[in-house]
Amino acid sequence: MKKVLLSIYLLTFGTVLFSCKKSFLDEEPLSIYTPDNSLQTGAQFQQAINNVYNGVRNIYMGNINLDTYFGLYYATDFAFNATDYDPAAKLNAYKATMVPSYFIPQNIWTAYYKIITNANLIIARVPNATQLADADKNSFLGQALFFRAYSYKILANLFGGVPIELNELTEPRYDYVRASRDEVYQQCKNDLQQAIGLLKNINEVSDGTVNKQIAQHMLTEVLISLKDYDGAIASASSVIGYSGVSLMTNRFGRRATTPGDVYRDLFEYNNQNYSTGNHEGLLVIQTALNNPAAVGDQTAWAIVPSLGGLRITETQSKAKQNVLYNGSFVDSISSNGVGWIRPTSHFLYEIWTPGDIRNSSYNIVRDIRISGVPKTSPDYGKWYVKDGYKDKTLPADFRDTIRNFYPVIRKASPSAGDFVAVAGPAVQTNLTNPFGGFLLNGASKLFIQKYMARLAETYLLRAEAYLAKSQPQKAADDINVLRNRANATPATAAEMNMDYILDERLRELYLEEFRAVTLTRLGLLADRDKRFNPKSGQSIESFHNLWPIPSTEITQNTGAELKQNDGYSQ
Repeated sequence: MKKVLLSIYLLTFGTVLFSCKKSFLDEEPLSIYTPDNSLQTGAQFQQAINNVYNGVRNIYMGNINLDTYFGLYYATDFAFNATDYDPAAKLNAYKATMVPSYFIPQNIWTAYYKIITNANLIIARVPNATQLADADKNSFLGQALFFRAYSYKILANLFGGVPIELNELTEPRYDYVRASRDEVYQQCKNDLQQAIGLLKNINEVSDGTVNKQIAQHMLTEVLISLKDYDGAIASASSVIGYSGVSLMTNRFGRRATTPGDVYRDLFEYNNQNYSTGNHEGLLVIQTALNNPAAVGDQTAWAIVPSLGGLRITETQSKAKQNVLYNGSFVDSISSNGVGWIRPTSHFLYEIWTPGDIRNSSYNIVRDIRISGVPKTSPDYGKWYVKDGYKDKTLPADFRDTIRNFYPVIRKASPSAGDFVAVAGPAVQTNLTNPFGGFLLNGASKLFIQKYMARLAETYLLRAEAYLAKSQPQKAADDINVLRNRANATPATAAEMNMDYILDERLRELYLEEFRAVTLTRLGLLADRDKRFNPKSGQSIESFHNLWPIPSTEITQNTGAELKQNDGYSQ
């Protein structure tokens, strides 16, 4: 704990401020910025809160260790790690790898305590900042409280009880003890309630800025965790009932007049922000569109299969040839991918009912035309799945098994024509694909804004609270708001249970929510993995419903005992 918190304290001043001149005879280190002389003006506080946002953005865009980032999605009922085959490795071998010394829990622990430490600095300094107007004090304090609560919520969901640090640190500590999980959630509740009183409404702030509605949304989940279901329903209803937000039910945005559906519209380039007419996104993680200097998102690269390696045995020559023209990715299908996050069969094939637009070809591509063989080939122009090529391919040649082919999730990729030259190495070439679209060069990052939360999830959280209160019809009513928008078969009260809600979260929030965080919050990670994950489900045990406290935090905490979660060795 000491290593994390002290290093962050020093980092804050290195990133927020710059040096100035001094006489070398001066005894006082006037050129070294301290909290007393570095956080005074509005501009300085803005830089400090920008640093907090940047920490959150780096997590959401995958600009931390990639295996750490992907670990928030896979080893769940949603996906498994497709980079390892036999023997299983990483979180596919859950019991062998999810141990206190594993880097994934350590990196997540460190990333969120960095955010907490930087938020604590702002919270401590705002009240005495004489150069700030009251409105600015409220804004900076409300944002910092939100991010502190958000970070502790994630930590509590994953690890259970964790140490609570609410003060600005000027020196390292070695004597942390774990608060209970409920105590951490209670602190989140306190911070969020205070933040709600300070923050402005979403329609009164700039895009990507923490607002009252995202804080109320976050409070809803915290209150569910505290089993205050009436409070959770009230908090969610405050968001749902606010006139400034609404579920997007009609086509909108830059591609509203082209073939598609409203669900795809939610994820088109430049359609996420409130200022563009999208009143569903409660907080949108910002990046500069098509700007290689911005923070890029690596999600699509991980989730899109490695289609460039997909081959068939060409009918005439009997030679292995590419399915895709030139073996290249096509902007009308997806961005480039390496297939690191392979969705489970449960997600791809078991949870959908006919007509659900979230599973339409605009959102999940389940078939592609063969363009990599000569035009004279009888295989040219055929469909890889519909015309039976996938069925003829041996599993060892990646029929629908691991990396080279499985249905393509579109929501992490732009549409055809949105890969432009200034988007960095993931550029659109001038080579036309025979069946539409342009070929792409290889790249791992895209520059597209992402949701931290949408109003759709608020409905799902309220449904969860209604279910906990044994009001299944009201839970079904909330879920049907989403299913009606999706043209899906309405849910019934008799169907309402936690499995149904978790499946609906998969249908609505796939690749948006950190699925591991949701399942550990509910204590259902092991149960859902055993049933639906063909890799990690083979070894995961019930104690894995909480991640281990990182061993380095325990050994460095020499002044007190930082207890490990049950089931793990120290």
